Amino acid sequence: MKDIFENEMKLEFISKSSNEAFARVTVAAFVAQLDPTIEELADIKTAVSEAVTNCIIHGYENKQGIVKIVGHLKENEVILEISDNGKGIENVDIAKEPLYTTKPNLERSGMGFTIMESFMDTLDVESIVGLGTKITMSKRIKPKIENEENEFQMITKD
Repeated sequence: MKDIFENEMKLEFISKSSNEAFARVTVAAFVAQLDPTIEELADIKTAVSEAVTNCIIHGYENKQGIVKIVGHLKENEVILEISDNGKGIENVDIAKEPLYTTKPNLERSGMGFTIMESFMDTLDVESIVGLGTKITMSKRIKPKIENEENEFQMITKD
């Protein structure tokens, strides 16, 4: 049975570094419907940046290709699929290790997957060498009542 989503978006763009900011802003505008906090929105934007940058730098290397983002809103959760049809990842488990990088000459720290995992609630990486990679990640947006209660508790503790 197919999931029923409250809303869905699809975005495709050329794997140019300048499109990374476009992806962040577009996803942020889509997620804004859930009324996230500034911190929740920043977490999602950072995770999207990391995933898109991985597609551009590692998936396509010095070639041009298409990066795809599919976003779903379901209740108070955002589910994002970011994919490429690039070279794929030989060993996802090794690639997810902190500080692992195949591009030591670049100013990248090899923390992309670690950052995605820490800012999102779930992260799944599927990859087939020669066919590409799909990253699926999700984040639950706390309802406003929870956020207000937490803020009130923080204020009253001071």
